[in-house]
Amino acid sequence: MSIGYASIYLENEKCVGCTRCMQRCPTEAIRIRDGKATILRERCVDCGECIRVCPRHAMKARVDTLSEALGKYKYTIALPAQALYGQFPGVRTRAPILEGLLRIGFDSVFEVAAAAEVMSAVTHYELNYGSIPHPIITTDCPVILRIVRIRFPSLLPHLLNYRSPMEVAARWSKRLAMKETGLSEEDIGCVYISPCPAKCAGAKAALGTARPAITGVVSIAEVAPRLTAVMGDIDDHERYAQAGAAGVSWAISGGQSSAAGERNHLAASGIENIIGILEALEDGKLSHVDLIELNACYPGCVGGALAVENPFIAKARLQQMMRDFAPPLPPSDCPREDMRWEKTPTASSALRLDKDVSVAMEKMEQIRRIAESLPGIDCGACGSPKCRAFAEDIVAGRAEAGMCVFSDKNDKDN
Repeated sequence: MSIGYASIYLENEKCVGCTRCMQRCPTEAIRIRDGKATILRERCVDCGECIRVCPRHAMKARVDTLSEALGKYKYTIALPAQALYGQFPGVRTRAPILEGLLRIGFDSVFEVAAAAEVMSAVTHYELNYGSIPHPIITTDCPVILRIVRIRFPSLLPHLLNYRSPMEVAARWSKRLAMKETGLSEEDIGCVYISPCPAKCAGAKAALGTARPAITGVVSIAEVAPRLTAVMGDIDDHERYAQAGAAGVSWAISGGQSSAAGERNHLAASGIENIIGILEALEDGKLSHVDLIELNACYPGCVGGALAVENPFIAKARLQQMMRDFAPPLPPSDCPREDMRWEKTPTASSALRLDKDVSVAMEKMEQIRRIAESLPGIDCGACGSPKCRAFAEDIVAGRAEAGMCVFSDKNDKDN
């Protein structure tokens, strides 16, 4: 089964084949071939590590431009990610940001944080009364969904089987807009302002959702400068705020667990850390925990690759901002009846060697023999991230044995 929509792509002319992206990719989805990076789409989880480390800015996220997103519908709603609020020096409240979104062309604003607060209540319910086996794994971060499908399919039953707050916010805001404007659903656009490539992919092709309500995705990196230019004279009166601190805190690792009122939780961020946590869970080492909150970006969504501010500065601003938040309004009109996944994500075949088990076993033995014959130094000079990955590439037909420079040297010496 395909892993779905891929957000990250390569601007080929900018790539110099430096191997930095290949060495940092957590799922070994990148190879260097003919002096250029190539992405194995079935393995990519859109985490954005390659975007962070590319010195030539050759790795990009596939997003809409603001002009594209604003020009498609009669009425367009901005869905700001909580991480957006921490991007602006000297801004003490959400007011200039939310009103600024109207000034740059949106017809209305709906906080994703409001949907996150409803999801916090849902998480609390599932922890105490639901049937999902503990520990429950949060699914707000699309990277987690993809990694579980690819590398940890035995953990699929532990996933919190609800739509993401951005998708809930889109459905909720559309209903309100239809009621207020009299427009049909087809005339209303919902544009998510994203901190990372994974959320872009998650919005365009949400796992568990047959037809996403989000119609466009723009990056914080594009929106933030536009907002800075228009919000200088806006006061701090929060006319358009809909959420309290609980929903906004989802932008920081540990915020979702706290908002759900779960003390017996484990929160981890950073791609290497979450893989370690999932390995421990698969090995049965975390049976004492009830909720596992995982974010691919460190220290949470504020560290997304499409944000502009240092993540720790953004985190500090959010924490200061949340101290003055008023309690949120009761979300009585939230579309709770369609918050669960419509379909359950299944295991991905990205790492499967062959559909035929006997053929797969033969290939596995070939990989083992080839890997043992290689130097084992994981230098990456062959264009594969590790010697084991190079052996897999040879068996899959993506590489030739002679591409190992050390093996060539040893052959000549002998």
